Amino acid sequence: MKDHVDTILEQWQRERPDIDCSPVGPIGRLSRLSQHIGQSISAHHKSLGLSSGEFDVLATLRRSGAPYRLTPTALFQSAMLSSGAMTNRLNRLESAGHIRRVADTEDRRSLLVELTEKGLGLIDEVFAAHVENERQLLAEVPQQQLQQLDEILRGWLSRLES
Repeated sequence: MKDHVDTILEQWQRERPDIDCSPVGPIGRLSRLSQHIGQSISAHHKSLGLSSGEFDVLATLRRSGAPYRLTPTALFQSAMLSSGAMTNRLNRLESAGHIRRVADTEDRRSLLVELTEKGLGLIDEVFAAHVENERQLLAEVPQQQLQQLDEILRGWLSRLES
């Protein structure tokens, strides 16, 4: 079985046989997979009425546990966004009634972002559909290989992030 990255590797081998281009294989494949997966997930979120960024905010609040409330700083650090991008997402989610901003009882200068009942219901429904979409994206990979891949990626990511 041959993929697009194999073609790239063959071209580089032909043009620059003096360079070991083997790192291009896994990095190129991960990059292309990331693009395909990202496009599929974004389209799926859009079909559910959310942007991927809005989904991320709702999911971050939901997985934080009851009372599903975080500071805006904790939210944008979790999503690795600028505060301006986070503000835009929060404004859209608040206008739709999925979140509300509430005063922080421990710091009167701060606000907290929390899920509304409507937002909680939405993310619970959408998250189940999101996981099923991801299951479908992985369906072509045999379970044993998927477990091995997950272990390899976990180790690699742990070393990069430590």
